[in-house]
Amino acid sequence: MDEKIQKILEEKIHESISKGNEVTSLVKSLGHIENPNVFGRGIIIGRLYNSFYYQSRRILNRSPTDDEFYEFVKLLKEHKNELENSFS
Repeated sequence: MDEKIQKILEEKIHESISKGNEVTSLVKSLGHIENPNVFGRGIIIGRLYNSFYYQSRRILNRSPTDDEFYEFVKLLKEHKNELENSFS
């Protein structure tokens, strides 16, 4: 993965972790959700995927390759515990 994109994603991961209360508020505002933790994680992962895709288009002027996508997934796995515990 491009170093610039990886750096931006690392920043986005830490930003998502620090703003876990926003995700919690969003999930609660939608009323009863069967599994709010899974839904909240989905919001975070979606936000990070969007950033990954957008930054690839902006910096590399193309969509990410399959290899870059797998590197993105690997990056998420490295931060799995932090992301899971970022909201309650």
